[in-house]
Amino acid sequence: MELELRHLRVLCAIADAGSVGRAASELGYSQPALSTQLRRIERFFGKPLFERGVSGATLTPYGLEVVAEARDVLARAAAIGQRRTADAAEAHRTLRLAATNSPILSGMVARVRGRLPEVSLTVSSVYASSEIVELLERGEMDAAVAADYPGRELRHSASLAHRGIVTEPTFVALPARHRLRHRTQIALGDLAEDAWFVTPDDGAGWPGVFYAACEAAGFSPVAVHAFLGDRQQLLNMIADGLGVSLVQATLRPVPGVLIRPLSGTPLWCRYVLAWRRDTVPGEMAETLFSSATAAYRDLVGQSPHLRAWAARTWSVAGR
Repeated sequence: MELELRHLRVLCAIADAGSVGRAASELGYSQPALSTQLRRIERFFGKPLFERGVSGATLTPYGLEVVAEARDVLARAAAIGQRRTADAAEAHRTLRLAATNSPILSGMVARVRGRLPEVSLTVSSVYASSEIVELLERGEMDAAVAADYPGRELRHSASLAHRGIVTEPTFVALPARHRLRHRTQIALGDLAEDAWFVTPDDGAGWPGVFYAACEAAGFSPVAVHAFLGDRQQLLNMIADGLGVSLVQATLRPVPGVLIRPLSGTPLWCRYVLAWRRDTVPGEMAETLFSSATAAYRDLVGQSPHLRAWAARTWSVAGR
């Protein structure tokens, strides 16, 4: 016979019950079956572990030592089982991700699901970065992709951490038949007379940074259409000549719309990965970050207008 944990449980049960009969009842055995089991265990140890009498079963001095060690082994085995259960719960946990409007999201989520298949990832679209921070602070989200602007960096408590994914220039989307369509770069001031589509306050500095840039360029927009809707709908309206809009540099152009950099790059936007320190371990945060940066690299590869701008900018800067 090989000694197993179930044998140790039998010994402890008899010692606690004080009789084979009561232990058999508690363990769901018949008394003869448990008596047979006990004899096999005692043959394994080579010595009697219990003294049987009319009053029940009491441990021998050797039995006291064996049962004490059995309790220690069972306690250690239980602790290992609890750790395995905790590890399994952690491995199959749900990660709640919030994200502002960003083309990074799709590629990032695909990579995270591939790299962390044991994690159930849920994604919530939240426009305002200020609201994203509040959700993280309240523990309603675990991690997020938010946005901020130079000089208006994301603020949060010590319970959160954040890391910049990328700081990119802000470009402008124009109708393909726009009067400035032949220019490779557009001066913000040259759009003073155009109607603008402007998204609402994001709690992180937008659209304040836009109006500040317009003021620095010497004008105030003559017509502003507040817009928070489907990106394709926005592009359709621009294609129809209803206005222009500042857009993300990695936005893919569509028929009827041109994407151009702004001369002097007066506006920048930073995308930020933020997370709760208590629910997102360091390795997971690193996976989220590397997935986001890889997704952005893919977007750059699909954005000829951004690559052309970067080539011109870096060429000039290197002179």
